[in-house]
Amino acid sequence: MSDRLPLSRRTVLTAGALGAVSAALPAVAASAGTTPPATPSGRPGPKARELRFRPDGTFKVVQFNDTQDDELTDRRTVELIEKVLDQEKPDFVVINGDVISGGCASRLEVKQAINNVVWPMESRRIPWAVTYGNHDEDSLPESGVDEAGMLKIYRSYDYNVNADNAAGLTGTSNTIVSIASSAKKNRDAFALWLIDSGRYAPGAINGQNFDGYPTWDWIRMDQVAWYREQSQQLEKRLGRKVPGLMFIHIALWEHRFMWWGGVDTRTAADAARGRARHGIIGERNEDECPGPINSGMYNAILERGDVKGVFVGHDHVNDYVGDYYGVMLGYAPGTGFGAYGLDGAERNRLRGGRVFELTENGDDVSIQTRVVYARDLGIDLTANDQPMEPLPLAPKQERI
Repeated sequence: MSDRLPLSRRTVLTAGALGAVSAALPAVAASAGTTPPATPSGRPGPKARELRFRPDGTFKVVQFNDTQDDELTDRRTVELIEKVLDQEKPDFVVINGDVISGGCASRLEVKQAINNVVWPMESRRIPWAVTYGNHDEDSLPESGVDEAGMLKIYRSYDYNVNADNAAGLTGTSNTIVSIASSAKKNRDAFALWLIDSGRYAPGAINGQNFDGYPTWDWIRMDQVAWYREQSQQLEKRLGRKVPGLMFIHIALWEHRFMWWGGVDTRTAADAARGRARHGIIGERNEDECPGPINSGMYNAILERGDVKGVFVGHDHVNDYVGDYYGVMLGYAPGTGFGAYGLDGAERNRLRGGRVFELTENGDDVSIQTRVVYARDLGIDLTANDQPMEPLPLAPKQERI
């Protein structure tokens, strides 16, 4: 999380559609905010490798979060990623936002920072994708690389499955990753929804500022509508709802409601009620940090009934998961050793990644999830920084 920027690229694009703000924006920003809606599929390109459940009907996903470093990535971040991959042998990996930080001063350094944390998957030929977080564009003023430029870098890798940007849809690379059935040909068994939750709240809307409100961004209504429409189209095409998981960087308000067992409650008894009612497992060491507006995404998910869980990051020292009225809401802890963690000597105790074990069961898919911690993998947890030299770029990434 850390400090907000005064204005992000997403803020400019979104504020362009708001009458009270648009007069103060460049013409290009205003037009970007009012682009007629499109109906993009959000599907990876034709060269993307097909994902399929294993012959035994299983599929494993690993979520890393907040690798959040520059080109001199803390060496233990890469060690953690590699050890989790070698132990778990996942079929797919998502780095769920804040892949890099604001320390990159050039395009080369952005590529190096990205390469440090995606090469472990690439070298093992594991399909992977990213979502975007609030910090990914922090280096834009120095490096000149915005999220669209980062997307070109990501998509230059052989095993990346991020969809291209969709005109008219808020956010960068909102993506649906389909997983085919092991038993039935031409049949989607599961869907992974990767949604860009934005960066920072705008300075003002309709002449009113956000003083006193959270400073983070939120999923926009056109993204909620896109999920709903794509979900309906999947159901119509396949004759049934396709179960899935959704990955976004910034928590929903419902994550906070679940923990406290209510909207305006904050006592130990309230938290105990929330834990008991929603079966919450794990730690909460900082406030959930959603944006000032409730996006309505959870309501859409509840209505559609296909997404079985929403998993986030952003708040590095939370790792809990619970069942909020039939939908799992949870965190993966921060993966990056170069970003903030717990206080003092405990700084790196929660570094890790979240594992999802999916199993086909007819038209349904069961989901088991757990966290793998650096502390259980023999990784040094000393509360210091251990920067490494950048991993070498492959020729394709050198050229892009």
